[in-house]
Amino acid sequence: MVGRIVEIADDRRHLFMNRGFMVVRDSEGEREELGQIPLDDIAAVIANAHGITYTNNLLVALAERGAPFVLCGANHNVVGMLFTLDGHHVQSKRIEAQIAAGQPMIKRLWATIVKAKIAQQAAALEAAGAPAMPLSVLIGKVRSGDPDNMEGQAARRYWRLLFGADFRRDQEGGGLNGLLNYGYTILRSTTARAVVAAGLHPSIGLHHSNDANPMRLVDDLMEPFRPVVDLKVWQLHRGAEGHVTPETKRALVRVLHDDLPTSIGVTPVMVCMQRLATSLAQVFLEERTKLDLPLPGLPLSLASSLDAD
Repeated sequence: MVGRIVEIADDRRHLFMNRGFMVVRDSEGEREELGQIPLDDIAAVIANAHGITYTNNLLVALAERGAPFVLCGANHNVVGMLFTLDGHHVQSKRIEAQIAAGQPMIKRLWATIVKAKIAQQAAALEAAGAPAMPLSVLIGKVRSGDPDNMEGQAARRYWRLLFGADFRRDQEGGGLNGLLNYGYTILRSTTARAVVAAGLHPSIGLHHSNDANPMRLVDDLMEPFRPVVDLKVWQLHRGAEGHVTPETKRALVRVLHDDLPTSIGVTPVMVCMQRLATSLAQVFLEERTKLDLPLPGLPLSLASSLDAD
């Protein structure tokens, strides 16, 4: 399902549930109702302000529908997330297979994800009119488990080529870094929903291993989709939009609905994430041998806008 990402970015908001809707009300003054969204249409709620209040029954209703409730801290980074513990009818079986997966399989899967990420980064560079070859040559050098850290080598080249020699990726930085943080927050919440819906445990990762990170698998699986956000940020920057604003937030949320090329035709980014998570569960269960990843290429809507320029 391609649902709606709902962001609450004003401190003066109270959220509650009423007859199948999430209701947003002003928490000051006359406390007027500002809007209603059907719960079944919500893919995730992003709480991006510090003075928001909400009811427990709303959080329960969102969890029952598999819609994460995402808490944002400084500079639009995710600091917490509430999601369902019961995401699939054979969840226990899939988590058992996930835990039992051997290191050869884990390393092979991670290498596949790294290759897909670098290929998407190369496609983003090509779309931006930058040389893609410095990254493309690294794809064939990725070995099982990526022991040579081709992912890191690609990143060092990638950021310089996409945003210029002076750009430094900094999660605490503003400007373009703030835009990237917000875009990745959207990706992370959507990937978390896909992981739980596939019956997998988000804390059991393939590569990410920080003990304090409860969403290691989520961070693994979102990697091939980061370049989609990067390219949108590049496009916004080229249009003189270098900061997080209501307009740039909407543009970044729309990325989830853009179509990516796949082996069976074009598919929205959000659906591609769901298919990737489901395919991983099937690999763990030995029902298939390969991950279902999108083909290298930029979203079709972005390609059209670049052609128009």
